[in-house]
Amino acid sequence: MATDINLSFEEMWEKIIACDRKYDGLFFTAVKTTKIYCRPSCRSRKPKKANVEFYQDINEVERAGYRPCKRCQPEIEHSPNIAFVRKIITFLVNHYKQTLKLKDIADQVGLSPFYLERLFKQETSETPRTYLEKIRIDKAAHLLKNTTLTNLEICYEVGFQSPSNFYKVFRTLKNCSPSEYRKEFVNVLDRS
Repeated sequence: MATDINLSFEEMWEKIIACDRKYDGLFFTAVKTTKIYCRPSCRSRKPKKANVEFYQDINEVERAGYRPCKRCQPEIEHSPNIAFVRKIITFLVNHYKQTLKLKDIADQVGLSPFYLERLFKQETSETPRTYLEKIRIDKAAHLLKNTTLTNLEICYEVGFQSPSNFYKVFRTLKNCSPSEYRKEFVNVLDRS
């Protein structure tokens, strides 16, 4: 199974600005000027975008001459199950457009569906389904900000099967509709 995560530089940048824990361990932020690398969720002051490089493997970032951040300690594994959780999250991020059942995910990582869900919830406090919904909404928000696709096109592009479910989940996670989100983003750009 491929462990490379399919995120653009801009998407990874958005994750570190938001201090998004969902992507911890999937990639690392390396700052060229300080030679330090961090987790996406690190609360340290954010570097200039031009000084950032992203690495998907901790060994690769260390071979490039970066040292771990003392605040977020990206080199420390906090759980013996973290490798399975990373595989699951990588699979979800890379296959978010597909209709996924718990059995599909379990088959990819070699666990039973019941054990996978229990382990995932224990480590992330969420089910794989809610985690997948968050990934899809992150992708939808990115598309709303950076494309002219309609809300319906974005709904299907990010893997939702029903527009009503897309709107419900979007409103739950972002506290606004997709149209309001895009409008607010445009208003922020106009004020700049």
